[in-house]
Amino acid sequence: MIRGMTITEKILAAHAGLDEVKPGDLITAKVDITLANDITGPVAINEFRKIGVKKVFDKERVVFVPDHFTPNKDIKSAQNAKLIREFAKEQELRHYFEVGRLGIEHTLLPDQGIVGPGDLVIGADSHTCTYGAIGAFSTGVGSTDLACAMASGETWFKVPETIKVIFNGKLNKWVSGKDLILHLIGDIGVDGALYKSLEITGSAIDELSIDGRFTICNMAIEAGAKNGIIPPDKITESYVNNRCLRPYKFYSSDENAEYSRIIEYNTEHIEPTVAFPHLPENTRPISQIENIKIDQAVIGSCTNGRLPDLKEAAEILDGRKVHPDVRLIVFPGTQEIYLEAMKLGYAEIIVKAGGVFSTPTCGPCLGGHMGILAEGERAISTTNRNFVGRMGHPKSEVYLSNPAIAAASAILGRIASPDEL
Repeated sequence: MIRGMTITEKILAAHAGLDEVKPGDLITAKVDITLANDITGPVAINEFRKIGVKKVFDKERVVFVPDHFTPNKDIKSAQNAKLIREFAKEQELRHYFEVGRLGIEHTLLPDQGIVGPGDLVIGADSHTCTYGAIGAFSTGVGSTDLACAMASGETWFKVPETIKVIFNGKLNKWVSGKDLILHLIGDIGVDGALYKSLEITGSAIDELSIDGRFTICNMAIEAGAKNGIIPPDKITESYVNNRCLRPYKFYSSDENAEYSRIIEYNTEHIEPTVAFPHLPENTRPISQIENIKIDQAVIGSCTNGRLPDLKEAAEILDGRKVHPDVRLIVFPGTQEIYLEAMKLGYAEIIVKAGGVFSTPTCGPCLGGHMGILAEGERAISTTNRNFVGRMGHPKSEVYLSNPAIAAASAILGRIASPDEL
């Protein structure tokens, strides 16, 4: 019998020009898109210069998004932004996004149709794994590896083993893709999928919106995974159709594909979930959380800054006020999402409730700017990491949740479910 392949193995094989790959194989593969930001981009550009080539391999496929410290917070960040801006002009890159037209990279690229199903995408940012939500193989790499791919259009991989995760059942009230991935990470740990592919399937995923799928794949890296991927289907097709800039291809796993592990969950047993400091694996269901006061609530990021996230927060905040002891900061994933939130009234509701909007930026998520925590402060956040000092002072605390929990907590001044309002 011919050995079956997983969706990840099929994409890697196709880009390596091979009929078959198996876990452990070392391959050289062509890349469809390379991505860098204003932190990792300058390092990649400097390494690219050392190679000695004059031009990137394809000006349509090398992407720069200055989203981490922009609008620039200080002189160093301004210099970094200037460096990638000038490189983009020199190389005549099609996809460089300036302040006012950009977004958070992992929300921007799929929305702009730059990445598509079946693509092989590498980015000098660990959350590049987000694009698995539309059936692409996407993963983070170091800036040096990125520089080589910018020059050659190729990079190397060790083919990962695959863990198949099956979520079956209907989602409970207030449960979203964020809760599914937090539940998984809480179960297997932050190294439970180390250098493995996480293939996410099941009847609950079949019904999950594309936004929830982006959230799940975004946090695959928090379980140590090389990539997260959801086999594309009709929901994927409705998102990518008339959006993708290049032809795309749907891949699926063979029925006899081999997995290193298969994990099954009944989603009817999964509650809204919160990750406690200082690891995403330190999870608890909302029913087991009592009287944890917060100083700040953050809604947004490449994890949960899409329009349905803002809609859910606005619906909870409508007619209510943010607790006087809490700062609510909202940062949408892109300018287009921000504009749509204004048109639909979500932004007005949030501002009237006492929230503040930031331009699309990674700033608060990585403790860069627009929401730094002081010593002893606690934040509930829809972002993806809560390591020591992640959002500010080493003695601050970050709790990860979905937008509904974050909005309700902002109102009550403590971590809580909207059912308590």
